Amino acid sequence: MGDWQHFAHGADIGVRGRGATVDEAFAQAATALTAVVTEPALVRPLEAVHMQCRVRDPELLFYEWLNTLVFHMATRRMLFSRFEVRVSGDRLDAEAYGEAVDVPRHAPAVEVKGATLTELAVRQEPDGRWIAQCVLDV
Repeated sequence: MGDWQHFAHGADIGVRGRGATVDEAFAQAATALTAVVTEPALVRPLEAVHMQCRVRDPELLFYEWLNTLVFHMATRRMLFSRFEVRVSGDRLDAEAYGEAVDVPRHAPAVEVKGATLTELAVRQEPDGRWIAQCVLDV
C-alpha cells in the first residue's frame, strides 16, 4: 500500500510518493502533486489521459513524469486523482484519471509551475519500499 506526503522547502513545496514498487511511488507522488492544488478526493476520475515519458535516468524520468502531468493539467485545464503508472527501463506509460477544473468545487489553492531538480530522488529503501520525491515550483 503506497502513500504520499508533502515536505516543507522554503517558498516551494516538496512531494514524496512511497510504494511497494517504483510504479506505485510515482503514482503516489502524482497524488501528492494534486494535493498541492486541491483535495484529491474532490477530483472525480471521469476522463483518462494517456501520458508517456522516456528518459534513461530514473530520477530524471520521475522529474519528466511530474512535468508532463503539470503540462496536461495546465493545457487541458484538468485535475487528476487516480494514476496507473508503468515504468519499464527508460520508459514510463501512464493513465491519469480526472476531470475539468471546477473552481467553486475544487477551490484550487495554488498553481504548480513545475517539478524541479531540488531534492530529486528515486530510490529503494532498505525495507524494499520505493521513494520518489522532488520539490515543486509553485
